[in-house]
Amino acid sequence: MKSKLVFVTTYPPRECGIATFTSDLIHAIQNKMDDSIAIEVCALENGRQELEYPEEVKYVLDTTQKESYVEVAEKINADQQVKAVMIEHEFGLYSGEYGDYLFHLLVVLEKPFILTFHTVLPNPDEKRLQIVKALASKAKRILVMTQHSKELLLADYHLAEKKVKVVPHGTHLVLWKRKETAKERFGISHRPVLATFGLLGRNKSIETAIDALAEIRKKFPDIIYLVLGKTHPGLVQYEGEAYREFLEEKVRQLGLENNVQFVNHFLELDELLDYLSITDIYLFTSKDPNQAVSGTFAYAMSSACPIIATPIPHAKELLDDDTGILVDFENPAQLAEATIKLLGNDRLRKRMGRDAFHKTRFTIWENVANETMALFRPFIEHSNFRYRIPPINLKHVQHMTTDRGFIQFSDIDVADLESGYTLDDNARALIALIRHYEITGEVSDHKLIETYLDYIVYCQKKNGAFINYVNYDGSIHLRNNAENLDDANGRAVWALGYFLSKDGFNKRFTDKAELCMQKALPELQNIRSPRSMAFIIKGLYYYNLRKDDQNIVVLIKTLSERLLDNFNMVADKNWHWFEEYLTYANALLPEAMLFAWKATGNISYHIIAKATFDFLLSKIFRNGQIRVISNNGWFHKRREAREGFGEQPIDVAYTIMALDLFYKELGESQYLNKLNIAFDWFLGLNHLNQIVYNPVTGGCYDGLEQYSVNLNQGAESTISYLLARLTLEGYYQHKRRKTSRPDFHHEQLQELIRKANREGQ
Repeated sequence: MKSKLVFVTTYPPRECGIATFTSDLIHAIQNKMDDSIAIEVCALENGRQELEYPEEVKYVLDTTQKESYVEVAEKINADQQVKAVMIEHEFGLYSGEYGDYLFHLLVVLEKPFILTFHTVLPNPDEKRLQIVKALASKAKRILVMTQHSKELLLADYHLAEKKVKVVPHGTHLVLWKRKETAKERFGISHRPVLATFGLLGRNKSIETAIDALAEIRKKFPDIIYLVLGKTHPGLVQYEGEAYREFLEEKVRQLGLENNVQFVNHFLELDELLDYLSITDIYLFTSKDPNQAVSGTFAYAMSSACPIIATPIPHAKELLDDDTGILVDFENPAQLAEATIKLLGNDRLRKRMGRDAFHKTRFTIWENVANETMALFRPFIEHSNFRYRIPPINLKHVQHMTTDRGFIQFSDIDVADLESGYTLDDNARALIALIRHYEITGEVSDHKLIETYLDYIVYCQKKNGAFINYVNYDGSIHLRNNAENLDDANGRAVWALGYFLSKDGFNKRFTDKAELCMQKALPELQNIRSPRSMAFIIKGLYYYNLRKDDQNIVVLIKTLSERLLDNFNMVADKNWHWFEEYLTYANALLPEAMLFAWKATGNISYHIIAKATFDFLLSKIFRNGQIRVISNNGWFHKRREAREGFGEQPIDVAYTIMALDLFYKELGESQYLNKLNIAFDWFLGLNHLNQIVYNPVTGGCYDGLEQYSVNLNQGAESTISYLLARLTLEGYYQHKRRKTSRPDFHHEQLQELIRKANREGQ
């Protein structure tokens, strides 16, 4: 049975900021969670209105009628599937003194609810104070969008700190766009662009920007100022278009007809983001010092616009010298001076836009949805709380791939060609694209597969070993002479063996790969690095599926015995591992031992594989989440505390691939459960509640730090996510994640022991 959440709010097609906010939040939640959670809406109307609502609107509340509050509460109470309610609050939304009609709903409502304050005013009078405290006493949690609002609730309204949580206003996940390229589509590539958007109202003080523009034009005669959005319907109802007409007349008086453009309609999201992509400076000129938050301001920052803003609390909290400039309320001279400064300094302006883009990444709707659902989680049945799995998306893979191979690094989501290529990345990419082809049958995958295979061949030296680093122009990088390349060689063997284990590829491809593998084999017995040997064991296992060569089995045994020797030298009753520390790619080692058992039948390898893997899982899975070993500090045998932050997607992906193998071979439900938890790390089930996979680009962020996400989407991270996502594809049955038989491993292990005893007799 589905769990339902009900949002009490204004809602489209009603045109207001809270309606847009809630619609964006609900759609983000629906995109994040699978179909086991349903979102329903109770739409607020000021008197009965004839509006055509979308299907999620199941209730309509006339805020002017007390009995409507009671009726809606009773209907929500009667639905057993409704687990909790979210109430969006602005004092003007509800009738009565300071909106106290809302209590007619709350005294009847039996479901737990969370309340979001969109405005928190300082220095409340006694009536407002008592209303806010009464609302807080009934709510499970109070949400606000800025730290300033939280501080007001604690200081002026005396709420308990544990009751109030800051969840920022959401923003849309956009591509990192080059503004000049975007301007060309609008035919204004030569003109500097200023912009303001939102429902037009007198508090926006657009006249301040128009007055400033008269001075700005003296320095930049081609300047254009876009005033985006229709007049607020509430203002039209009160005074018609008087404010817009006043602004248009001011434009005429100042002779700015060629410099100001009014776009007089409600902007849908795609159109809005297009306009923001061409905006050089966003002007926020509100004259209301108590405006707690602005969605338009947040959207502009997240679209990489440097901001010039008046000092509302939201602006003071987000803006600093790196992201914009604050100016006084209704001060055209300051606004003009700041605008001229930024337009005259391309480097500063672009850096501010980039910093604004980075600073607002934590506020994207996907992350706000994660934060919101984390608050609702205690009220939702555990079996219904599941993330929706994103569709497979190769867009960023294709963008990062040239005719030579997969580019190593990216600048946000733009390939950094100067970073060149690595064997590490192209070997992983070859495996990922083979898996993708097996699942989808996409013929276009063959071109990518050939590209990555050719790169591996290009990196092979005459003695059969491999280099790792190649410059963009194809020249060999000097780093190959200064670094240990054993891991890269191991990855090459893994990729070649995996490729050669598959059917359906052009003979020209397979002959090339076979020759490459044959040249590599004589060098492999000399490698002793644990992870390098583990990669090689995996590659040889796959290679021998078709070769069935006892010499390959002997080589697998040689390498596996070395890993076993490492284990015997280091392990004790409390430390079941191959080394005295856990470092990178840890899951690879027990996975390789399980592959060694599959290749040789040696049950010792099976036992060590399970013991070490279960030990690793006990260290990286805590409190229903995975937290892999930090790249900023290893986990040492003789130290109780783990060091540092810095979780890498590649370590999560390797863990998922190992969990897949252990579940398929051993059948224990714990492995499938942890596989799902580990994949959800990419979707926000991590210590920051932030996405690591970017569903717009198809790329994956480069790491999860203590307080932020590294927004670059390089080869290692992007391919790692793809490998994890392709692994998960095998666990779908009718679009639901697969469950398991917990008794399977016990039965299988008993059979293995019986088989070993028979062979030993």
